[in-house]
Amino acid sequence: MMNCDNSFRAKLQACVAQGKLPDFVAALTSDELRYLQYNWHLFSHAHQLPPAGNWLTWVLMGGRGCGKTRAGAEWVRGKVSGEHWAGPKAGNVALIGQTYADVREVMIEGVSGLLSVHPPNQKPQWNSSRRRLEWPNGAVARAFSSEDPEALRGPQFDAAWCDEAGKWSNATETFDMLQFGLRLGTQPQQLVTTTPKPTPLIKALIAGENTVITKAATKANAAFLAEGFLKQMATRYGGTRLGRQELDGELIEDREDALFARKWFEAGRVKHLPELQRIVVAIDPPATSGKRADACGIVATGITETGDLYVLRDRTAQGLRPSVWAQRALSLYHELSADCLLAEVNQGGEMVREVIAGCDDSVPVKSVHATHSKRRRAEPVALLYEQGRVHHCGVFPELEDELADFGVDGLSNGKSPDRLDALVWSIAELTSRKAGKPRMRTL
Repeated sequence: MMNCDNSFRAKLQACVAQGKLPDFVAALTSDELRYLQYNWHLFSHAHQLPPAGNWLTWVLMGGRGCGKTRAGAEWVRGKVSGEHWAGPKAGNVALIGQTYADVREVMIEGVSGLLSVHPPNQKPQWNSSRRRLEWPNGAVARAFSSEDPEALRGPQFDAAWCDEAGKWSNATETFDMLQFGLRLGTQPQQLVTTTPKPTPLIKALIAGENTVITKAATKANAAFLAEGFLKQMATRYGGTRLGRQELDGELIEDREDALFARKWFEAGRVKHLPELQRIVVAIDPPATSGKRADACGIVATGITETGDLYVLRDRTAQGLRPSVWAQRALSLYHELSADCLLAEVNQGGEMVREVIAGCDDSVPVKSVHATHSKRRRAEPVALLYEQGRVHHCGVFPELEDELADFGVDGLSNGKSPDRLDALVWSIAELTSRKAGKPRMRTL
């Protein structure tokens, strides 16, 4: 047995950070390995331990493989065995999953489930016919499915573990039925472990007054994942909505009155470009400069001979001096061999032309003036997205977030949609009947 848990934990965490976990584990004796296996607080991540305070609901949102299931199983074990770090002791626990099969195969019998985290002398017995786990100390856990909310009528609990609530059927009904039964003990508590999804239940839980939230990305648990897994996932899904949700643990919502839908970006995303007929770099310059000024929108798009549009780059930046954002736009213009540098001049007037000319007077600048509202200008572009004619070459998280957050009254944070403006101006130029048709090119 270890003489000093704190020093052991510190050494373990240092090895994890340095990528030396296998060497550390290989050097442990059999007694030390056994001790480590069943002392969760020694090797758990901070996001896997219950927060301090007098809370009712703990929501642990994280990416795939970040350790949510292990955290849930260890929390239940800690509750029924009276571990100080787990909070008030519990004797009647509800285990709720999407289906009964999920409860059994993931929460109970899974690799990180309840049966695997207990020492042999404390391991509960699973009674499949009664859907009950029974501990040697008399504690009991019952399994429930979100497909059968009515089964939660009658039983009462002092703790509950709700797994993957973001994909539950009858989610609100199931959770409501649980609340009526969570009435035993001095401080009933419930843990919700889930991949973040903007369902009504998850959004209501996050907004709850007596809710605490911890978040984690998949990479937080990298030391315990298969080698190469994270790199493979990042290559395929990095920056996409699916990757941000399933790997980064982000809760990504669609605004109800949004002009653009995220599904359009995913449906039209490409990795390779066809031959392009024109390429435009558009600038939406800020009216002022400094850290608090609006960002300078800089977006490049291209069009094929058949009229399909491609978003190529987003070089938008905030807090830059005019000469710096001008040089940034010019660099992109030359990088893509664009045939048009477009700038909105409502705010800065001829200043935009002068700044760009001061950096490179060989590049002609086409000025555009806004005569309609931002939403009215963006509506034709949104229609092109909905028709499947606009494609994102790669991922543009900030641009896509801004598009998906643009509603009737603009962005929800009240800021200027600079990336959107630059995108709209560039696509409007490419689809204008007055636009010329320079030579074809391939990037």
